[in-house]
Amino acid sequence: MSAPAPHLLIVDDDERIRGLLRKFLARQGFLVSVARDAAHTRRVLGGLEFDLIVLDVMMPGEDGVALTRELRETLTTPILLLTAKGETDDRIAGLEAGADDYLSKPFEPKELLLRINAILRRMPEPQPENTTPKVLQLGPMRYDMERAELMRGEDVVRLTATETQLMRIFSGHLRQPVSRAKLVEDLGRDRGQAQERAVDVQITRLRRKIEADPKQPRYLQTVRGEGYMLAPD
Repeated sequence: MSAPAPHLLIVDDDERIRGLLRKFLARQGFLVSVARDAAHTRRVLGGLEFDLIVLDVMMPGEDGVALTRELRETLTTPILLLTAKGETDDRIAGLEAGADDYLSKPFEPKELLLRINAILRRMPEPQPENTTPKVLQLGPMRYDMERAELMRGEDVVRLTATETQLMRIFSGHLRQPVSRAKLVEDLGRDRGQAQERAVDVQITRLRRKIEADPKQPRYLQTVRGEGYMLAPD
């Protein structure tokens, strides 16, 4: 039996863009729902679950970055931001708010499709219940490598799709530096300094979840000139 098609939520205040994206992505085999603004998005999310949210930044009232920040308090659903702004600071603001990736307008539909598929590939695969857990101890935190779950005591600490993929990469290279260029490549992103800077932002967000003092990291360390390294207890 084939797996169900991924369900996408498209959020854009422009009715024409919503319609075009809905038709294009439906032709690619996705289930697609739409919302016109932040308030509408909350109502839709209250009744449905999605595999990915494509969210326009420039909306009247509450913008996409603010909505991303709010959604990240309760949701781990991947978020791809669409923005007409090209400045690095604006893209970084979206990533810091919890977005998994961004795409600047105007864009080719095929590029959007590539970004969506790249993000969905980062999502952890379901694991059989009878697998023997492999757990990394990070002070008071535990990371279950099989389930791709970060725990503090009995509580699950929510990780975004990108953070989950970063932990998967580091778990495969324990106590070995992983270069920023390799992280960009393994995350399925284009090469370049902008994407390496985007990875730095994701590392900073991940450190806030696993480190007692993110400014002086003990477990997710920076190795000067070589990259980043995960060093569990």
